[in-house]
Amino acid sequence: RLKNKLLPYEVYHVKEMGWSSIKNGELLKKAVDNQFKVFITADKNLIYQQNIAVIELSIFVLKVFRLKFSFIEPLIPGILKQLKEINDNKIYEIE
Repeated sequence: RLKNKLLPYEVYHVKEMGWSSIKNGELLKKAVDNQFKVFITADKNLIYQQNIAVIELSIFVLKVFRLKFSFIEPLIPGILKQLKEINDNKIYEIE
């Protein structure tokens, strides 16, 4: 559902890409290799588990209590705003 709320941006879910079983480090590498510009996650620990400084990708960390659309939906305006103002290879926390 989030995907449909982020128009006109082109959005893909890991399931669509066939990447569901891939872990974080490899997932980020695949995103870069496939020329994605932004990676959106709710995994708050991702930025501490990976060497983000060398990844050519902006990462949006959604600060949500639970990974349900009802918790994510209020963040959509912040996500859209940040997508317009994106700088390469930065970490953005969306609350």
